[in-house]
Amino acid sequence: MGVVMYALQFLAVLLVGVIGLTLLVVLVFAIVDRTQTSDAIRRNYPVLGRFRGLFSTLGEFFRQYFFAMDREELPFNRAQREWVKRSGEGHGNTVAFGSTRNTGIVGTPLFVNAPFPPVDDQFASSEPKVIGAGARIPYTATSFFNLSGMSYGAISKPAVRALSRGAKRAGIWMNTGEGGLSPYHLEGGCDIVFQIGTAKYGVRDADGQLNEDRLRDVAAHETVRMFEIKLSQGAKPGKGGILPGSKITPEIAAIRGIPVGQDSISPNRHVEVDDWTDLLNMIARVREVTGKPTGIKMCVGSEDGVVGLFEAIAQRGADAAPDFITLDGGEGGTGAAPMPLIDLVGMSIREALPIVANIRNAYGLRDRIALVASGKLVNPGDVAWALATGADFVTSARGFMFALGCIQALKCNRNTCPTGITTHNPRFQAGLVVESKELRVAAYAKEIVKEVETIAHSVGVAEPRLMRRTHVRVVQPDGRTILMSDLWPQAQPVN
Repeated sequence: MGVVMYALQFLAVLLVGVIGLTLLVVLVFAIVDRTQTSDAIRRNYPVLGRFRGLFSTLGEFFRQYFFAMDREELPFNRAQREWVKRSGEGHGNTVAFGSTRNTGIVGTPLFVNAPFPPVDDQFASSEPKVIGAGARIPYTATSFFNLSGMSYGAISKPAVRALSRGAKRAGIWMNTGEGGLSPYHLEGGCDIVFQIGTAKYGVRDADGQLNEDRLRDVAAHETVRMFEIKLSQGAKPGKGGILPGSKITPEIAAIRGIPVGQDSISPNRHVEVDDWTDLLNMIARVREVTGKPTGIKMCVGSEDGVVGLFEAIAQRGADAAPDFITLDGGEGGTGAAPMPLIDLVGMSIREALPIVANIRNAYGLRDRIALVASGKLVNPGDVAWALATGADFVTSARGFMFALGCIQALKCNRNTCPTGITTHNPRFQAGLVVESKELRVAAYAKEIVKEVETIAHSVGVAEPRLMRRTHVRVVQPDGRTILMSDLWPQAQPVN
């Protein structure tokens, strides 16, 4: 009986202590909140006001997992992410009962199924396509779906390794992004597109100018197949790349040719390129030094700007044209960018692609310049739409990030990515197992190709690049659909 009494007395004292400590903590927080001047809510409602910040932080988590419907989230909804996840894991992507997609939304593309589609022995796999036939070393690209630019630095070492090895397995190219060529890009042996950003990382001199010797060194790698001069990026047109100093390790600094630990802000354009003529000069210079196909990446702001490029090409001749143009839509992604640029600047790929394709064709350069479409094209329907609209290739970055295991935590710019994809913290990187993720990267790419071929066969053509705008209908405000060929008719040839 005495032991029980002692135990009760101990618990009572402990409870009083806990209550006292709690009241003391609340009092301290109340004094701090009442006297601070940065937060009006906490100042007017001490302690209780702190819950607003907590709930705001947790709201992002709860909306994603409990409250948002499959098609509601942005920038990518659960249905899109789940498709990529299941593809990467090698699971079937068949669904039951009916579509959860609202096909009545204005602008939704619907494919025109053929009454008599080809049977099994009447269709073929996608054909390889040559880019830069006039270069000393042309490139034959085997896949219409490829890996878009993600820099080593913006993404982690194990992420680059898994992407490189997965790209090799799938037979697709990998774009380095503007951060230079690392050993981890080369590790997998995949085809590589080296991107020359405005800071010219990896091929720059001490003053940030293009260094031809370093350019030759990069081109000497057999697996570096093409060079892409980046003019602008869809997520931040008019703004150069942004890499926080916390993500710049000694190794990344050495690869890029920049100081360790300092924020790396690329110029908003190539300082030596003031007009389209200067750009054609730069393209010719890179192509001559490397001997390999050279193109540009740009986000379109207006039709007039694009016409200026093709006028400059017409004046100089088709040989001066870029071997490819990568179109990045204003809905494109990035690791870090000002919100106004992400939200409000740049033309969507849905508008830019038909415009540029029309202009290219009107100037008689369809066979000379390959068009590469990019910007939230992560599922088969998106890729098929782009090919039917006029693209020769489609690239994706965020689709492959989902294949790596990205959960859309929206922490790419904080070095705290919980999946290890966009962080250089060894603790988080340990969760990304290269040997497992490379298989998912390859499986996702192969599933995209397979499903796009299925759509192509459904509309009645033998392979995806034979799809045309007549194979797509677009939902209008009155609920009816019209052919994309009527909405975006081909332009008349320019004399």
